[in-house]
Amino acid sequence: MEIALLVLYGLCLAFILGFSLAQLHLTRLARRAYRQMPAGVPGPMAAGQWPRVTVQLPVYNELYVVERVIDAMAALDYPADRLHIQVLDDSTDDTVTLAAARIAHHRARGLRIDHVRRTDRQGFKAGALGHGMQQTDGEFVAIFDADFLPEPDFLRRTIPYFAEPGVGVVQTRWTHLNEQDSLLTKLQAFGLNAHFLVEQVGRTAGGHFINFNGTGGVWRSTCIADAGGWQSDTLTEDLDLSYRAQLRGWRIHYLPLVAAPAELPAAMDALRSQQFRWNKGGAETARKHLGSVLRSGVAPSTKVHATFHLLNSTVFIAILLMAVLSVPLIFAREHLPEFKPVFQLASLFLLALAPLVYYYFTAWRLAEPTAPWREFVPRFLLFLAMSMGLSLHNALAVLAGLAGRKSAFIRTPKLGLGKQVQWQQRYRTGGLDGRTVLEGLLTLYFLFGLGAGLYFGNLGLLPLHLLLTTGFGLVFYYSVRHNRLAA
Repeated sequence: MEIALLVLYGLCLAFILGFSLAQLHLTRLARRAYRQMPAGVPGPMAAGQWPRVTVQLPVYNELYVVERVIDAMAALDYPADRLHIQVLDDSTDDTVTLAAARIAHHRARGLRIDHVRRTDRQGFKAGALGHGMQQTDGEFVAIFDADFLPEPDFLRRTIPYFAEPGVGVVQTRWTHLNEQDSLLTKLQAFGLNAHFLVEQVGRTAGGHFINFNGTGGVWRSTCIADAGGWQSDTLTEDLDLSYRAQLRGWRIHYLPLVAAPAELPAAMDALRSQQFRWNKGGAETARKHLGSVLRSGVAPSTKVHATFHLLNSTVFIAILLMAVLSVPLIFAREHLPEFKPVFQLASLFLLALAPLVYYYFTAWRLAEPTAPWREFVPRFLLFLAMSMGLSLHNALAVLAGLAGRKSAFIRTPKLGLGKQVQWQQRYRTGGLDGRTVLEGLLTLYFLFGLGAGLYFGNLGLLPLHLLLTTGFGLVFYYSVRHNRLAA
């Protein structure tokens, strides 16, 4: 039993190390890309050459941000006769009335803007986007979620990159309107910055598959059609279509220097709904496309990175298994002293962290170039702990995705800056449940492991148990606190 325990623990650790090494390679590619990044951008188009662009705003019960996002789209600096805005509104509350009023206002000013309503939410966001495509003649389609506030020159800075006929998508970098609101938003920004400033840049530089991030980007309409259109059989319709397009030979051009500001989830239940959708959808997309990628004619290195890309959510299963097994591992070590050198391999968890430190430090330096370096260490450790604390929630989402279990698309509510209290009461995605109780019990479990390690003098797992206790404790604390505030 002890040997089986150690083997399973080692397999989890090996998977995490492999994922870390993939991130290390992307970091090196990204750093090289930044050194070689051209200073210029494609030249502006002549007045009569700007193509027809449709801006799609998929909306569902966004009472606090719908007016703001419509006004932001109306402020886009683009030839009015070439611009079409669609508010794809599946709302069932007062959002409909607010959106209609702003649409009427901008239409009276001469803007081509339509309020597109459906009789049901079939296909959720993917269904709304596909429905909108049937009612527009745009050569290109820009997509923004309701919490995004792009600068007026967004289209003028992105559309010229479609001069290359093989480019099917132009994706921009997310920035964060409410990053400084709380520790929760700061840690989310820390993680997302690594994806947008390092991972996406590294994949692009290496010629590997990347993904449209669901918003803050522009699609070539013929690319969407050629790839099979929007499909709703996964919760990550963006990742799904990205892979179908790239398997058809289309390229995604990533622009890290063009920002698309948006809000971060400010409460734990909103963060949970977002994490569930991303992780379950990622697993569903892996189930759908990984075989096609491995059978395709792309380079072996691209297949390796695509495998880690599509399976990156499964790292939470490995983290959770490794975490749960680590406590009995302490006692197994005491009963099998002859295996002491082997058990010391458990300390290799710290080795698996080394590439991730490099990855996140690179992103942090790019995002915060003037911040003192010593601020990185606590931010990184807290982010790592919080990620571990979400491993139970995310692992269950991944298992559901791999098993093919279907679930509704639960969008992440946007609260509008300064409207936290109203939102928490109106747009909640769930209260406390058995999962939250289990996270609280796991906090005590890893605290016990921390004490056991100190008692037996087994300090190799001490950093792991300290992170796990902190992470699960933080997730449990925020879940209870935000539930009480919303009560």
